[in-house]
Amino acid sequence: MLNKSLLIRFMLAILIIIQVIIFDTPSAEAAVDSYVERYLDAKQPVEIKLNEQGETKKFSAEDLSTGKQMFAKNCLNCHVGGANLVNPPISLSLKNLEGATPPRDNINNLVAFFRDPMIYDGSDYTYFCRQVTENWMSQAQVEQMGAFILRAAQKAPAWGAEGVEQN
Repeated sequence: MLNKSLLIRFMLAILIIIQVIIFDTPSAEAAVDSYVERYLDAKQPVEIKLNEQGETKKFSAEDLSTGKQMFAKNCLNCHVGGANLVNPPISLSLKNLEGATPPRDNINNLVAFFRDPMIYDGSDYTYFCRQVTENWMSQAQVEQMGAFILRAAQKAPAWGAEGVEQN
């Protein structure tokens, strides 16, 4: 009787494990953020400017979704919607990213900024943005975050919009 009870419990445990594996494993589609799909027009991999020479790199919707998560976790407090709460006139709009010294309109320069943040004209270190070390975020993660910012600056409605009233 005891063996039969143990066998039934064991079989139920196996069935539960199989159910969890089959039905609760998120699909690749679930890894894509709906904002990325809808507003960044990234159903297919998109090319993002890699460097000042104009080379590009493709980023998938999953990459951009990971970048959005990194941005939300680490930058959103000061840069909600691409704004800049610390220095409101200089948002994360594509125009402002292009106007920075060096221009932050490509992955390599944006990653360099994350690793060693400088003020807008590039003349001094900024104390408002945290330095993102490789111990904190891998190269792939900072590239994904940079790709999200650049794609949002290109495509997202009102990203880094100017004329936002400050109180």
